[in-house]
Amino acid sequence: MSGKRNIVLIGLSGCGKSTFAKRLGARYHMPVFDMDQAIVQSSGKSVADIFAEEGEKGFRDRETDIAKRCGQMEGTVISTGGGVVLRPENMAALKVNAVVVFLDRAPEEILGEDLSDRPLVADDQQKIYRLREERLALYTRYADLIVHNRKTKDGTEAALVEALKGLIKTE
Repeated sequence: MSGKRNIVLIGLSGCGKSTFAKRLGARYHMPVFDMDQAIVQSSGKSVADIFAEEGEKGFRDRETDIAKRCGQMEGTVISTGGGVVLRPENMAALKVNAVVVFLDRAPEEILGEDLSDRPLVADDQQKIYRLREERLALYTRYADLIVHNRKTKDGTEAALVEALKGLIKTE
């Protein structure tokens, strides 16, 4: 691949991946691809319905199929689901021609968001602490960059842009 590199955002549910994927896409004039939205579109079911009907394994299988598709993309900002890091094959596919950014946000701040559509934490939002503990080592292992989302949206976007300097073709 010789085109523009992808920007792949990883992190917990509610950390801002979708929000900042849209902002980076607009800033860099790159298309945005939301993996969870792609799963919903291809299945015709909500993420919650997939979890209810097929379990987490069914959802993760669908996620792996989408991750493989993302590995073929160029010059795209990709917003992943929070658990994409649980399967090494997902990250191997996503890291092809990409800069992977762990968007780190404190669980206390995530709890201020509406998480009702997040199946793993919808019934008990305190699970976000357990998920962070379980996944933090994976997020840091796979990340090329770590950016903390603990500021305003504009401040976090500025930190992302600064971290990506020289890593992404902007023309």
